[in-house]
Amino acid sequence: MVNSERQLLLAAASDIGISLDETQLSRLVLYVDLLEKWNQAFNLTAVRQRAELYTRHIVESLAIAPFLSGKLRADIGTGAGLPGVPLAITDPEVDYVLVDSNGKKTRFLLEVKRALGLSNIEVETTRVENWRPVRPFDAAITRAFADLATTVERIDHVLHDHSVLFAMKTESATDELKALPRHMKEINQREIVVPGRDWSFQLLTIQRSKRAAP
Repeated sequence: MVNSERQLLLAAASDIGISLDETQLSRLVLYVDLLEKWNQAFNLTAVRQRAELYTRHIVESLAIAPFLSGKLRADIGTGAGLPGVPLAITDPEVDYVLVDSNGKKTRFLLEVKRALGLSNIEVETTRVENWRPVRPFDAAITRAFADLATTVERIDHVLHDHSVLFAMKTESATDELKALPRHMKEINQREIVVPGRDWSFQLLTIQRSKRAAP
């Protein structure tokens, strides 16, 4: 099974346009092992089938990798570590902070960090609107978090001028984009095709500019 899972990951990565070495493959498989084990008691995700954990979570997370920017990124409302953990595995030069208010999920993430030896992730147990990081982030990533206006309201204080929000959306966000504040501007909207799946999702790229003086 492990070999077939590695082949699935390698094929998906090739379709996406990224490469995975043996260490990264091993870490992704171990991450799925931990998801399966902890999900039985902690209800980390509604997905129960192992094959679906790969296609609906791992590969979907990896699919946005070519379009991200910034060396310090926050995964807001990360849940079980998605998309932050797969992205951190595939790009060890980027630092990730995984933020979630659910203590069970962040305890799982601390175990993932330990078991996988991921030195480029940190875990924060907090609501993002109450969080005061030491320094602002180059980018924030959200996946099934909230509507865009609510997201921006909650995360604005953790971004610097010209930081970027990458929002993963399963449906059109045209109406949500209209409700963005003036200092947040959409700069790209991509349809992301997920290898092994018959439907796509939207990745919105929204850049923060300096707020106008009141």
